Amino acid sequence: MDAIKNAAFVSVGRACGFAGLAIFCITMSLSFQPALATRAGGFLSLCVAVFLGYCSMKALKRPYKRTELWLILDKKFRVKSEIAQQVIGGVLRETYLWFAQQAAIIAIVMLGLSLLLEISGLDVRWG
Repeated sequence: MDAIKNAAFVSVGRACGFAGLAIFCITMSLSFQPALATRAGGFLSLCVAVFLGYCSMKALKRPYKRTELWLILDKKFRVKSEIAQQVIGGVLRETYLWFAQQAAIIAIVMLGLSLLLEISGLDVRWG
């Protein structure tokens, strides 16, 4: 079971890493206006959290043979097809929810920071 959870973490984590890289690049491209940059990063992180929540709802019904988790899982750790849908779907659901929670925390922090920058007047515009 640990091998399945590790493979799920790698699969979902890799996708979230690419999303995080894109959000980081967008945020840095807006760094000339810090409040806007943190607001954009927070909003995009919130979008990722919502999407991961949606994926977690669909995970139990998604055919397990069409998941990246099943493809990267070593054949010796694969469960029998009778219970594979339930096991793979459950592990993916749990993993999606964990990453959604992390993305939501990041979104809250970034949106809060954006609000603080706006209120305090520290939003220095360069140029």
